Amino acid sequence: MSISLQGSTPNFRVAAAVRTSRDAVYRAVWRWHFYAGLLCLPFLISLSATGALYLFQPEINATVFAYRTEVAAQPTPPLGPDHLIFNATQAVPDGVAISYTDPIDATASAMVTVAEGARKILVYLDPYTGSVLDRVDRDGEFFMVLRHLHSLAYFGPWANAVIEIVAGFAIILVITGVYLWWPRGQEGGVLSVRGTPSRRVWWRDLHAVTGLVAGGGLFFLALTGLPWSIWWGDQFRAWTNAAGLGQPAALWANKPVSNVPMGEMLTTAGWTMQDAPVPQSESVGTARAIGIDAAAQILARLGMPHGYELSLPVGDKGVYAAAAYPHAVNRQRMVSLDQYTGKPLVDVHFSDIGPVARAVQYGIGIHKGEYWGRANQLAMLVFCLATILLSITAATMWWKRRPAGGLGVPPWPRDRRVAVTVTGIVLGLGVLFPLTGLAILAMLGLDLAIGRGLRMRARVA
Repeated sequence: MSISLQGSTPNFRVAAAVRTSRDAVYRAVWRWHFYAGLLCLPFLISLSATGALYLFQPEINATVFAYRTEVAAQPTPPLGPDHLIFNATQAVPDGVAISYTDPIDATASAMVTVAEGARKILVYLDPYTGSVLDRVDRDGEFFMVLRHLHSLAYFGPWANAVIEIVAGFAIILVITGVYLWWPRGQEGGVLSVRGTPSRRVWWRDLHAVTGLVAGGGLFFLALTGLPWSIWWGDQFRAWTNAAGLGQPAALWANKPVSNVPMGEMLTTAGWTMQDAPVPQSESVGTARAIGIDAAAQILARLGMPHGYELSLPVGDKGVYAAAAYPHAVNRQRMVSLDQYTGKPLVDVHFSDIGPVARAVQYGIGIHKGEYWGRANQLAMLVFCLATILLSITAATMWWKRRPAGGLGVPPWPRDRRVAVTVTGIVLGLGVLFPLTGLAILAMLGLDLAIGRGLRMRARVA
């Protein structure tokens, strides 16, 4: 007895063609996932480790650095800023006070920033007694060091461009990773892990399952970190301002302003307002400045949240500029006072900034673990730890599959149309993040050059 397969042969051919096409797409996506990971992995580990520590700044300050950040609450009212600033300058005799940070609560210390030449020194004081608790170089303060490591600021301003490129590649890494993870009938590597640590499949499945947890968090952290980047972030802020979706330009209408951005006056100006111009005071005859105590009293009457930073006027037209950056994002505020009259020249509430700027500020607050209390901190910590595990599993998986003397780059599919299409989609993502796009072009050019060199060597051999 014979069975005819003629009627089903076309179906087999179609199914085989579909499988071949899917395999080609998978290989092309895998190759770009490999490239993105190759560039991202060391930076993702560094960003995750430093970011995980930064999430717990209040807790670390209240324990490790409690000797300078915590004081005993007293029934008597705290001393005025002027008294505290005087004591701070006594601790740094050759320095000039440039800003004062208000205690955030009854058990917190006050802080005065003193400039000594090019150096900035942080002086911590007991607000009730005026005694100096500690003094530390601002660039050597633990969390400032952490910030500089996180942003690569130690390697120069353009090193931040590397972080921008990595953020763009991280988004590509997540998108390609989702495609590679997507269930295709397999039992493992979706929600479960097969085998043992001695086998590569165990590391592959652990990588895939960890990616399910880390992917969304990594995408969010990359996207909310991009506004701080050196090129994309500046262009995005300029666009939101020009479109009326960022800084409330009307608040500066018909008011004299300086060429100094708020970011140079205040370390807590925030993403939206850091490049806003500092307004100018109007000198009236021989009027004298109201003094920082009076400025602090005015801010209290205006309802400024505690913990605000207040910079001192610079020059005859300088202002008292204050910014509050509390964990409750919607309470962020910035106020500039005329140094002679105390009149608020600019008073920007969170509700005054545009919708895109508000969304960015919320994103940054959640990114830093500040908005939903402990739940926010722990969620971001999970994402950071999962990203580190993701990086370790990727490196181990590559190490186990790499050929002797080779990099182990996944091969391009034989169907060039698929390779070109997938690469075109990746380049399309690069258009959204131009520095990443340039890096993609550079990697593609290097890939083609190496491939051409290997083919020529093969012909000669």
